Amino acid sequence: MKIYTGRGDEGMTDLRDMSRVSKTSPRIESYGTVDELNALIGTIVPTGYDDIDEQLSGVQNHLHIVQADLANPDPDDGDPVVREAHVAEVEDWIDSYDDELDPLESFILPGGSETGSCLHHARTVCRRAERRVVALAGESEVNEHTVEYLNRLSDALFTFGRAVNERDGVPEENPTY
Repeated sequence: MKIYTGRGDEGMTDLRDMSRVSKTSPRIESYGTVDELNALIGTIVPTGYDDIDEQLSGVQNHLHIVQADLANPDPDDGDPVVREAHVAEVEDWIDSYDDELDPLESFILPGGSETGSCLHHARTVCRRAERRVVALAGESEVNEHTVEYLNRLSDALFTFGRAVNERDGVPEENPTY
C-alpha cells in the first residue's frame, strides 16, 4: 500500500464506498476526531496498570471500528460497525471500578498524576468526537450505537483517570465556587 496517492491534494478524500467528499465534511471531522482520540490514547499506554492497559488496547481497537463505521455511509452486512456489545463492554469496564472508587459527591477538577491527567484529556477529546458525530447525525444517517459508544467511552476514560489517580495516591480536587 502506497502512503501517498495525491488524491487528496485538492481537498477531497474517499469514503469507504469510494465516494468523494470534502476533507471538511462533518463525516470526515467525525472520524478524524475519533482518530485524534485513538492517537492520544496511544500516548497514554503503558499506564503502569495492566488492567487499564488491556482495556485501553480494547478501546483502540473499538475506535478503529468507530472510524470504519463513520467512513462508510452505507454499510453492508459484513462491514465493521459499532454494536450494542461494544457499548456493554465499556459499561462493564466502568462497573468494575465501583468497588475501588469512592462515590462521586461533586464535580472534580481534571488532573492528578501524569497518566490520570492524560486520561482526563482523552475524555475531553472523546466528548468532542461525540459532538461531531451528533452533528453528523443531524444531517446524515449514523449508527445509533456510535453515539452511545462515544458517550460511554468518555465516562470510562473519566473512570480510568480516577482509578489511576486513586492507585497513584493522588487525591481528587473539587472546584470551589
